[in-house]
Amino acid sequence: MSAEQDQFAAYFAARRDAVRRTAYLLCGDWHFADDLTQMAFVRVAAGWRRVRERGALDAYVHTILIRTFLAEQRRWFRRRERSTAEVVDAGPADANPADAISRRLAVAAALRRLPDGQRAVIVARFYADLDVAATAEALGCSPGTVKSQTARAVRALREHLTDVDLEVSDASA
Repeated sequence: MSAEQDQFAAYFAARRDAVRRTAYLLCGDWHFADDLTQMAFVRVAAGWRRVRERGALDAYVHTILIRTFLAEQRRWFRRRERSTAEVVDAGPADANPADAISRRLAVAAALRRLPDGQRAVIVARFYADLDVAATAEALGCSPGTVKSQTARAVRALREHLTDVDLEVSDASA
């Protein structure tokens, strides 16, 4: 293998799980998340030689992942398929694991109730930790659209999570 292939293989091994978790937050289905992750890394591998700034690679992968998700959601067969299986990733230890799992399930269900664009904005802003400008670039829209979609999505999440007695802090600023 060449040095570039070794670099890509190392990056893929290090970031695959994080990208897969981000994809799951976007789509709510582990199988579709695997597909999105694979499609994103195939695109990254195809353009690996053109990547100049390795420090911005995570943002580049998130941009590809979000754009791939939105493009796949426009496909006719994605509108008909809905997975019903629930897989819970318990994550770090909590004082009461049952409460942590309940919160995760409630947040995942609330995310799935959001429209695709709002879900993409929430995942990009608060999970991938992209700023407004980077999110706008990733989604191909204006910063004002990102701000308004974020506000609408946070309001909708608050409503959905209030129904199950969970509070949402004001992190939309």
